[in-house]
Amino acid sequence: MARPRKIDRDQLLDAAEELVREKGAAALTIDALAKACGITKGGVQYSFRSKDDILNAMFDRWYVDYDRQFSALVGDPPAAGKRVAAHVAATRQGDAALNAKAASLMAALLQTPEHLESTRQWYRERLAGVDATTPEGRRQRLAFLATEGAFLLRFMRFMQIDDDEWDQIFADIATLLEGNVG
Repeated sequence: MARPRKIDRDQLLDAAEELVREKGAAALTIDALAKACGITKGGVQYSFRSKDDILNAMFDRWYVDYDRQFSALVGDPPAAGKRVAAHVAATRQGDAALNAKAASLMAALLQTPEHLESTRQWYRERLAGVDATTPEGRRQRLAFLATEGAFLLRFMRFMQIDDDEWDQIFADIATLLEGNVG
């Protein structure tokens, strides 16, 4: 009897993210993931019972990766003003793989509205403590929104933003956060 092949959950998640990124969230099925990985549907279901389990694992993995980078930038305990600056820096510095994961998750949100509440909570946490009644708070909120807009435009491929332009955009956002906008 042949020894069962070991199934690597991270490889399955990598393939799932690739499917979503290349073909859209609707293309992510257990069958499609099995074919992409060269295993049986039962092999996928050994690790994930359903498409929802795959999506949950994709979100969980991204949150861990992002939170590690964010925490290193924001410090402990996080100050309100540093939270937005850390988010801006984490988004700017995010490597292509992390940003591609985030973009694929955003695409998956369109197909899986049940994940919207956790995403809303995540966004609320990023802006926690920002006082939008002050000029500094309004700059922080605007910098956050500009960061998210630039990210979505680039990684959802709505605009072609090369690395130089990306750096220029984030230099402008940093200037906004510093309050040096004329």
